[in-house]
Amino acid sequence: MRNESEMYRLILDVAKKDSRIRIVAMNGSRVNKKAVKDEFQDYDIVYLVDNINAFIDDQSWIDVFGKRIIMQTPEAMQSFPKSFPGWFTYLMLFEDGNRIDLLLVPISDLQKYLAFDPLIEILLDKDNQIKEIPISSDDKYQVKKPTEIQYIECCNEFWWITTYVVKGIKRNEFFYASKHIQWILQEQLLLMLSWNVGIDYEFEINVGNMYKYLQRYLEPEIYERVKACYDIRDIEHCERALLLLMELFRETSKRVGKEMMFDYPDYDEKTSKYIANKLK
Repeated sequence: MRNESEMYRLILDVAKKDSRIRIVAMNGSRVNKKAVKDEFQDYDIVYLVDNINAFIDDQSWIDVFGKRIIMQTPEAMQSFPKSFPGWFTYLMLFEDGNRIDLLLVPISDLQKYLAFDPLIEILLDKDNQIKEIPISSDDKYQVKKPTEIQYIECCNEFWWITTYVVKGIKRNEFFYASKHIQWILQEQLLLMLSWNVGIDYEFEINVGNMYKYLQRYLEPEIYERVKACYDIRDIEHCERALLLLMELFRETSKRVGKEMMFDYPDYDEKTSKYIANKLK
């Protein structure tokens, strides 16, 4: 596996030799000093370029980075929405285990890119276009204090969707029940848990993309209870997970409501009775 120095040298050498590449930047976990370093960290690289279409029309230029196991180009795929029209990404996993997520941005979009992500490190600026180096910060990814509206809507979404899960369970519709658990109930629980740990750490923590750091802040007993909510292998386990989710969400959201001085909704009790009756 090529080491970090070799990868940086390669990434910069490609840029130095290509006059169309004017700026090289990096974002992601390698810029975040709080992130744990390991072999799975991507190289989140940005080339700000002239004539971006030339980099897209002829893709042979990326072969210099090494032999690939697999590659994805999201903007060229019909199944994915285009987040930033005019930008283009090469997501590349190489045979030696390294991965480069290479984002191409037109140089005319420099200011838009600098405003896009606060976790930026400038590796090369051929024309000294960046007069003020952005201060790298993970503030954007820190747990934010919920507003009362956000809290109420999280509670409402959770308890409303529990009724869909019950319907799927009673109809023996496994995919219907399990997907509502996965896509919505678990997500709302993780959001509420992040607010809960945010309170404990005065909202000075970052739980990461997809809540990947959240378990660091959970008590072991809570973490085990959360994991149990993910065992939805069949209808019987979906029912068990639903009841566990309800219990844990209730405890967590009541505590968040109390600490934030938000009123906990009264439909929990009514909805819980409805579910208990249906599951008899």
